[in-house]
Amino acid sequence: MQASKFQQAQAPLKERYKRDAKAAFLTLRAEGTPGKDTITCKVQTGRGLALAGIHPKAGGSGLDLCSGDMLLEALVACAGVSLSAAATMLGVTLRSAKVFAEGDVDLRGTLGISDDVPVGFTDIRLRFDIDADVSKEVREQLLALVERYCVVFQTLQRPARTEVSMNVLRKAA
Repeated sequence: MQASKFQQAQAPLKERYKRDAKAAFLTLRAEGTPGKDTITCKVQTGRGLALAGIHPKAGGSGLDLCSGDMLLEALVACAGVSLSAAATMLGVTLRSAKVFAEGDVDLRGTLGISDDVPVGFTDIRLRFDIDADVSKEVREQLLALVERYCVVFQTLQRPARTEVSMNVLRKAA
């Protein structure tokens, strides 16, 4: 996409959001249905149903998606889109680009083996391999823009406030 087309697409949105900050707020939603007879969760995605389960190293079958992988995939997707947008705005032609994410999890936390071990990722690494004619300065600009504007990356850097609730639809007799 040309930078001018990208800017034209965003210009009216930016103007509206400057005038009306409330219009800039977006609530994204996801919904899932935990399995009744399996340790899985059916998650409706924009492209169909995804069946998530437990990673084989934590006792899963390996037939279902791992939510940890899905988190890394969301990071790769967001970072890839952010890279494309940044390259467009800087006038950089990416002949090719690949985005990689990997994360470390100590399963002793997830499996409840050790209270000292945290549940979740302890380290996440994000890498871009690009084929482009760019100086070191432009490469650093690209990376800085991706880091700044990638929603998933920023959420991992500065976790969102979270709350958890549970509604009981049928009370026990």
